[in-house]
Amino acid sequence: MGGGRRPSGNCHVCQRWTGSAFSVQALVAEDRLSVTGSVVVQEITTEDRTSTQRFCGTCHARLYNTNTRRPGIAVVRAGTLDRSEELDCVAHIFTAYRQRWVVIPADVPRWPEAPPPADFMRALTA
Repeated sequence: MGGGRRPSGNCHVCQRWTGSAFSVQALVAEDRLSVTGSVVVQEITTEDRTSTQRFCGTCHARLYNTNTRRPGIAVVRAGTLDRSEELDCVAHIFTAYRQRWVVIPADVPRWPEAPPPADFMRALTA
């Protein structure tokens, strides 16, 4: 997946889920995603959506999730991909919560909270 495109999530939830400063994600059409091996599924329902999380059945690393507010899109944890170091970051979201030592390049689109969907899609496809 060399030269792939991915956003970075800086929110506190992403920080807690990863135990790191942010979550690096790749958005993939769910019907194009294939996972081998055992997968553990956990559903999290809030007032306006259900997020279905998938974890590795062996090591329990979070692999990807889907969300009822974004049908058909799988949010893959890019660190679980082979050669993830070849990906390019195309956007940062929830930057209001970023760790202050994280420096975001000036030419990368960013939003302090969740971006408007149309703006986010433009950044991902630019």
